[in-house]
Amino acid sequence: MSVTYTSLPLTSTTSASSTSGSSMLAKDDFLKLLITQLKNQDPLNPMQGTEFATQLAQFSSVEQLTNINDTLTESVTVNQLMTQSIGNSLATTMIGKDIKATGNSFTLSAGGSIDLGYTLGDDAATVTVKILDSAGSVVRTMTINNAAKGDGTVTWDGLTDNGSRLPTGTYSFKVTAADSAGSNVTASSYITGTITGVRFTANGTVFVVDGAEIPISQILEILNGKGNG
Repeated sequence: MSVTYTSLPLTSTTSASSTSGSSMLAKDDFLKLLITQLKNQDPLNPMQGTEFATQLAQFSSVEQLTNINDTLTESVTVNQLMTQSIGNSLATTMIGKDIKATGNSFTLSAGGSIDLGYTLGDDAATVTVKILDSAGSVVRTMTINNAAKGDGTVTWDGLTDNGSRLPTGTYSFKVTAADSAGSNVTASSYITGTITGVRFTANGTVFVVDGAEIPISQILEILNGKGNG
């Protein structure tokens, strides 16, 4: 009986030894095949020394590559944890600083007022800012005339259109603008405030600004706080 032996491949498209159905041979599979091949070789036509050495070299390469992959995986995990730790530490240094962030939701404090920001794509004859309560009802409408292109702010005193004081809570605002011909002008909203705390949540680090949580991804600008010069 004549049996021909060839070097074992590192990969197989129809690996029956992998219980997961993967086409990649693990180092244990590779060793099992090598031992099986040695047990079943023809004693009258044994494997050549060079061929056996080649297969041993392949097995050694598979093992080294597996170890390198495990080491890289551990290194990536450590780097991610270190980066997160550094980021969390740096976030705490932002307490007391003023921010500008995307969004239109804010918290009104008791008896307080708040500055609401907007950005215009062009000069506008009129800018309309509508304040909405948590139910989505408009509680106050303010108008700014002859607003210039770029950033602007309007101060809401916490009162309704009829002068009633609104309670502490979460509100939102919408901004629309038009030019002198009545055509729409691109307008977007942003919020401002002072960072009073940092929270580390399952979804990432957030800044606490006037009682509201602002994700770092929404921050457009960080400035020195009013008391920091």
